[in-house]
Amino acid sequence: MTFLHISAVRKSYGSVQALSGVSLAVEKGSHTAIVGPSGSGKTTLLRILAGFEAPDAGQLVLDGELLADATTLVPAHRRGIGYVPQEGALFPHLSIADNVGFGLPRHDAQRKHRIEELMDMVALDRAMLQRRPHELSGGQQQRVALARALAQRPKLMLMDEPFSALDTGLRAATRKAVAQLLDKAGITTILVTHDQGEALSFADQVAIMRNGQLVQTGAPRDVYLRPADPLTAEFLGEALVMQAPVSQGWCQCPLGRIAVDDAQRSGMATVMLRPEQLHLEVLDDTNPAPALDDLACLGVVQEVDFFGPTCDLLVSLNEHPQDKPIHIHTAGLQAPAPGAKVRVRVQGMAHVFPPLAL
Repeated sequence: MTFLHISAVRKSYGSVQALSGVSLAVEKGSHTAIVGPSGSGKTTLLRILAGFEAPDAGQLVLDGELLADATTLVPAHRRGIGYVPQEGALFPHLSIADNVGFGLPRHDAQRKHRIEELMDMVALDRAMLQRRPHELSGGQQQRVALARALAQRPKLMLMDEPFSALDTGLRAATRKAVAQLLDKAGITTILVTHDQGEALSFADQVAIMRNGQLVQTGAPRDVYLRPADPLTAEFLGEALVMQAPVSQGWCQCPLGRIAVDDAQRSGMATVMLRPEQLHLEVLDDTNPAPALDDLACLGVVQEVDFFGPTCDLLVSLNEHPQDKPIHIHTAGLQAPAPGAKVRVRVQGMAHVFPPLAL
């Protein structure tokens, strides 16, 4: 069931157009991640949803209630929307209890109980309630900010780069804990981030923004494996983009004959593979080069970047030495040495980009 409708929203600041007719549907109880480079318009869209900015045109409808259009603008405090800003933005002079209960009536008999309940919800010890924000870790501060946003029992939760100030390990753990909490509470959530991995792991739906427009919306796996265009493909992760002839569900390229995900296309096309689709086999005296088939190719490892559990390789292809070496991801324990001879085989299908609109 569609819970939030964003229809043809536009916003300009002077001569700069921040949003150019953005439309998006968000299902009830789902997690949507809006991802894009700096200046793409994602934070502007979030601020309009929160009620901090007014759209120049378009319409917002939340749970059947009109929030904004050409004649209507519901103020932020009446929208029933929670907001978690970047780095939490806790009040440093207030205790954790007063931060969490900031929006609750001070003389409400249930205020103390509600604050304790919220601490339980975000898995924080109630003993922390008398501390100040600087006495908590970054991950704990983010949970306090979330508890504060949950205090009003919002219909929709908005989060603007909430994990960006955390280190890598804490960031992943906090993101997972927050996602589980929001799932358990059944709260519809929109996350704005510039981190592609964060968007793909957090969301049920990913919306990619570029130059004030949504260029693609879909499930994380779909937008990653079947991006709308090469720019979107390269923004979401490393991509090997090639021109190749396509016919009857196959393409012929320097890596061999590869199945493609569009059996109807014919002729030259732009195709894409992800580096993790390329698998290699080291060739040596005990495993000499076999007779080649048209589903694989031979190459030589040029560079090895070892990251522990994973390894990035640069491999030049024997039959196309003039071409740029290709990237291949492999397990760190299986990493060959520079100069090793390898056979490269593709797993899965190459994605065929739609033809450019004229």
